[in-house]
Amino acid sequence: MPLKVSDIGAQADNSSLIIPPTDWYRSLAAAGLRNPDVHGPARYWLQVEGSFTRALQDQCASSFHVEVQREGFAAPTREEARRLRIPPRQQAWIREVRLCGDGEPWVLARTVIPLACLSGEGRRLLHLGSKPLGAYLFSSRGWQRGPLETGLCSQQNRVTPISGMPEIARRSLFSNKKNALLVGEYLLPVLYRQR
Repeated sequence: MPLKVSDIGAQADNSSLIIPPTDWYRSLAAAGLRNPDVHGPARYWLQVEGSFTRALQDQCASSFHVEVQREGFAAPTREEARRLRIPPRQQAWIREVRLCGDGEPWVLARTVIPLACLSGEGRRLLHLGSKPLGAYLFSSRGWQRGPLETGLCSQQNRVTPISGMPEIARRSLFSNKKNALLVGEYLLPVLYRQR
């Protein structure tokens, strides 16, 4: 059963989904100066246009599914609030999921949806369940993706990197005429190494 975001602090030891602190770069080249994996096998996934979910589904040999780990109202990080241009303490609907291909997690995803996005048709965002967010965004009129940013996940406070934790990520704003939401996709090494 998914945890509510308000339970995240109490579940700090929960290893089912860990979104590490991430430094974001406006270009792939800038991130690649710090981590050469950006220009290796991960490059394709960092640059996928259109539906990321559809690209993952195309990669599957047998099955794809979304596992909701946490969702609910909570305050986004300061950096996320700044990126979304919302007040720092304003609550948002935060959804964290695992995108799984062929029975194993390939991507961790975090979506921050400001309150302004949740009126009218946007109320559907509160009830996606195990449906992919991309299915909503790419089928709803008016949503457009902004430029992709490349993220390098922090490994600080770790003596050695944890195997199977994301090291590279991508994110973008999706905007309609009035509002924007932020989608981050954190690539697990199994997706782009030894495939």
